[in-house]
Order: sequence, then C-alpha cells, then structure tokens
Amino acid sequence: MKSNFRKTKDLSLKVLYIMGVLIAIAPLVSVLWTVVREGYGALTPTFFTNTPAPVGEVGGGIAHAIIGSFVVVGLASIVAIPWGIILGIARSEFPKTITDNILGFAIDLFMSIPTLLIGLFAYGLIVMRMRTFSAWSGAFALMLIMVPLITKTTEEMLKQVPLTVREAGLALGLPRWKVILRIILPGSIGAVSSGVLLALARISGETAPLLFTAFGMRTFSQSLSEPIATLPVQIYTYSISPYDEWRSQSWGAALVLVMLALVVNGVTRALIGSRTRGKK
Repeated sequence: MKSNFRKTKDLSLKVLYIMGVLIAIAPLVSVLWTVVREGYGALTPTFFTNTPAPVGEVGGGIAHAIIGSFVVVGLASIVAIPWGIILGIARSEFPKTITDNILGFAIDLFMSIPTLLIGLFAYGLIVMRMRTFSAWSGAFALMLIMVPLITKTTEEMLKQVPLTVREAGLALGLPRWKVILRIILPGSIGAVSSGVLLALARISGETAPLLFTAFGMRTFSQSLSEPIATLPVQIYTYSISPYDEWRSQSWGAALVLVMLALVVNGVTRALIGSRTRGKK
C-alpha cells in the first residue's frame, strides 16, 4: 500500500514538473513562432546587404542597422565586461567594507533605474555637450545598463565557490590575487559567461536609451561621432510606420535580432562546454 502511494506521489510530482516546464516555455515558443511566421518573408539577400529604400519603393534592407548594432554593443562591451567582472570580484572577495557597501548601493540603484532615464542621462551628459547624437553616447548608455548585471551575476557566481578552495590556494603560498585569477575565476567561467550573455541579450534589444543617444540613420555611419542606426531603433521606427512594406521589414529585423542572440548564445555555450570537457 505504501509502495503504491509513493509511486502515485512520484508520478504526480513528475506530471506537475512537466506542466510547469511547459507553462514556462509556452510564452517563449509563442513569441518565437510569431516572429518567425511574420518575419520570414522579409528575409531576402538584399535585406541583409542593402540600406532602406526611399519611401514608396519596394525593397531595401537593414545592413546599416546590423552593422550599427554590432558597433554600439561592441563598444559598450569592451568597457562593461571587464569592468563588471572586476566589480563582481571586488564585491565577492572583499565584502563587508565601506567601499563594498557603497558599491552595492550603487549597483542596486542602477539596476532599478528605468533604461529610459539612463538614456536621458546619457543625452544630457554626452549628446548635449557634443551637440549631436552619436555611437559613443549610445554605447555609454548601454554600458551603464550592462555593468550592474554583470557585476551582480559575477558576484553571486563567485560566492558559490567553497571557502575551502580559497583556503587551499592560500595554503599553497599563492597570493590572494593569484587565487582569484587562477583558481576561483576560471572555475566559475561558465557561470560568469552566462551573466555576460544575459547582459548582452538585455542591451541588444534596448530601444529607449538609443532613441536619445544613437538616434539612427538611413545610411551607413561614417564616424562614431555621428548618429548611427541600430536594430532596435529600426524595428521601432518601421513598426509604427503607416507603410506595409516597412512593417513587414520590422518583423524581419526582429527575426534577425532573435537569430543573432540565439547564435551568440549557442556558440558561447559550445566554447565553454568544450573548454570544460578539455579540462576534465
């Protein structure tokens, strides 16, 4: 009797687990299916190689927006990734100090600020001083969004490393900075990379900050000190337009953005997985 009860209980929990997983992934599947269904028709060779066509003409593409997104996100990542990891290490390895308390307050504050306000801050600090929209101001706004996310995830992941690992490294006579850089951080590289990917995915789809900073163009930018097109702003501009051709291309651009995020995520996880297997 007790054996049957345990089997029934086990089966019920498995069913609840499967239902929970299905409920969790249903919105994701629905969004992906909608984007693929609506955007697949816009994906032509010229869509990836051309700039927008004049109003009223059929065709055109988003090559300038794809390149612009890579430029702005790349500029933001160059500063945000190492800075965020360093701050995460500082919070994890040197806690309970005045500096840590101030840093923790600043990180929590930045994570709670709407990205629209961050865009306005970058507008007032850079755009108004330079008297022009630019890739620099867009990258600065995205960097401010990215750093707190990387810092928080790095801190939490490094805290999962047992204290005995740190003590073992110190017992071998290694300086603390070598223990951090050669033992603790490499052992958590997979989890830290996941935090970096989360931050990249977050800023890749941000529109509001870029409307106040990078703004956008209908051609390729010739300088980082002038407005630059990005995929999120292009999607927003096309989606609110009265032209069917532009709205169709907005779905195509959204599909491209999703595909880029999936490819970056998959490649990074594959590299991390192969590195982990190699160490084993």
